[in-house]
Amino acid sequence: MEYRYIPKGVCSREMILDVEDGIVKSLKIVGGCAGNTQGISKLVEGMKVEDVIEKLKGIQCGMKGTSCPDQLTKALETFLSENK
Repeated sequence: MEYRYIPKGVCSREMILDVEDGIVKSLKIVGGCAGNTQGISKLVEGMKVEDVIEKLKGIQCGMKGTSCPDQLTKALETFLSENK
């Protein structure tokens, strides 16, 4: 199932997730630091949604109070709450 999320407080502009049976099948992050966002996307492919949340939640980028990985956890938490 494709899910789109607009992150807040970071450089990336959109996160496009494909989640199937609780597994992240793909992730595309639009904007942000290209190398980092591509790396995050490759690393989370094939992971359980809950495992991604556990590993990335709370990571900060500078003084922003959040980061693209942290915003990804917010996207996944919202996805889970909307698709119970």
